[in-house]
Amino acid sequence: MEDVVELAYALDTFYFLLSGALVMWMAAGFTMLEAGMVRAKNTTEILTKNIGLYSIAVIMYMLIGWNLMYESSGSLLPTFSFLLPASEPVTAEMARSGEATESYFSDFFFQVVFVATAMSIVSGAVAERMKLWSFLIFAVVLTGFIYPIQGLWSWGGGFLDQMGFSDFAGSAIVHMAGASAALAGVLVLGARKGKYGPRGEVRAIPGANLPLATLGTFILWLGWFGFNGGSELSVSSAGAANAVATIFMNTNLAAAGGVVAALLLARALFGKADLTMALNGAIAGLVSITAGPDTPSPLLAAFIGGVGGVLVVFSIVALDKLKIDDPVGAISAHGTAGIWGILAVLLSNPDATFGAQIAGLLSIFTFVFLASLVVWLILRFTLGIRASEEDEQKGMDVTECGMEAYPDFTAGRK
Repeated sequence: MEDVVELAYALDTFYFLLSGALVMWMAAGFTMLEAGMVRAKNTTEILTKNIGLYSIAVIMYMLIGWNLMYESSGSLLPTFSFLLPASEPVTAEMARSGEATESYFSDFFFQVVFVATAMSIVSGAVAERMKLWSFLIFAVVLTGFIYPIQGLWSWGGGFLDQMGFSDFAGSAIVHMAGASAALAGVLVLGARKGKYGPRGEVRAIPGANLPLATLGTFILWLGWFGFNGGSELSVSSAGAANAVATIFMNTNLAAAGGVVAALLLARALFGKADLTMALNGAIAGLVSITAGPDTPSPLLAAFIGGVGGVLVVFSIVALDKLKIDDPVGAISAHGTAGIWGILAVLLSNPDATFGAQIAGLLSIFTFVFLASLVVWLILRFTLGIRASEEDEQKGMDVTECGMEAYPDFTAGRK
């Protein structure tokens, strides 16, 4: 019997690590999606931002974030337990006795890739006109402090958890939080030069590589199985294995529903099958199901994703009318769809309450938006965050990184 318990521990730990690796692969998805949606002259910078923010997130969450989110016992101050192991390594005896169900270190690895996901959302929204080093400094603050504080309130056993707020894998805790930080940044940063005309007309600025953006979306779709499936935290029992299978199925259906709904709506509104709307429809469907992928029926999961696909199209159009310039649609796909995802939990989870879900949305959005706004403003009035018009015209690749992603195609072009 002890051997069976130890085997279950090993299986759960391996599943946790594998799920974390899938979520880490989402960093590649965000990178490719954003690189495809920006102009060629800004590709190298977006690549640098994404590999930089991922690395910063890993280090800051180890130094500060994990301790603040899970080890602070409700305090807003970290314990700085990174100076020593934050908890004793799990031994075989602990696994056999049931004192531990998975490795502490696998738990940390799984959580840290969620932090990087939240920061990746910001990257696309502020693309093509933001200074690289100001962005990376903001990444230090978001991943080390802002994200863990609001994460403590729910996943860390804080007041939202005690109220009954339900967010299974992070529609609000990860995605809406990232979108809230992005919205604050975009408002401070302003729109790209030439995006809006003198009479308020919206001017399309096409991305340079839609095949790359599509590949990025498929990578995100794949990684999301680890994002949602790994949040079950276990696979070693029949019940847990069945739950994981349900989560995979519903995650896939919601993404498909988002694509179809966004395509149909784009056809109705614009008369064309808009690929960029379809890509954002997939992401919106995935974000929408993330708060509760374990309880809906397959049909309901597809419906939840479909509503997300509809909302993301309307949201992207609305933000453009408000002159809020988001080059990749990240605020809509992760923020608007994240709000819907939290509310959609009420359709299938009898333990969720409207009051707790609204409290969670308001608390997370208000804190992350305001805290991020303060940081963005400090950066604006110290280091500066907006590239000059001349640098923006040349492209961020040359001015920030000193190299171009497509030198054979952009040489001599302005």
